Amino acid sequence: MIETESISKSYTKDGGVTVRALHGASLTISKGEFVAIMGPSGSGKSTLMNILGLLDRPDTGAYRLDDQDVGSLSVDQLARFRNEKIGFVFQAFHLLPKTTALENVELPLVYAKGGVSHDKAKAALRRVGLEERAAHFSNELSGGQQQRVAIARALVNDPEILFADEPTGNLDTASGEEVMKIFAELHQQGKTVILITHDSDVAARAERVIRITDGEIISDQRSEEVLSATGE
Repeated sequence: MIETESISKSYTKDGGVTVRALHGASLTISKGEFVAIMGPSGSGKSTLMNILGLLDRPDTGAYRLDDQDVGSLSVDQLARFRNEKIGFVFQAFHLLPKTTALENVELPLVYAKGGVSHDKAKAALRRVGLEERAAHFSNELSGGQQQRVAIARALVNDPEILFADEPTGNLDTASGEEVMKIFAELHQQGKTVILITHDSDVAARAERVIRITDGEIISDQRSEEVLSATGE
């Protein structure tokens, strides 16, 4: 499903200093995999997610998604491809204030071919166990509930791939466990889940762990191999 070949990305900071965020990253992710991408802050893992999720383009290298050469797509084509195939969940939830849970979940449907559907949005909330909170505003929900609404929003267009960037980073342990159970269930239902994290306990829930440091992929192992190597 996902194949990159030597992709690199650099940014120019204030003062004209060039920062290499990603260098020569090559990987393959198959349909239905549950993959964690690990690395410390500033390692390049979020840059990699942004490129894989079609939010950014690499400076060099090739990226194919579902046998489509992403580099050949226009901005509008990228947006359409992204809306149809990809769902995003972020650490900060990114829910609109003074807007109900249902209205937040409906947002991606505004840009979808079928238009807004209350039934689809309610079904997405049902999948994360929050249908009864549909009429509650964002500020009336706990952090864990807000993240579950964000997951429902990511699911509403039934994407093939879910990207989650530090989804438990702002949650307490119990809420984080609830969120990780949802991702595990979605994976069991056939979704491809790609999780960005610096937390080894969170990464251990995935089937496979890719480690990135200073913009380079330094290891790619099955989770059981990682646990065996660390003695856990």
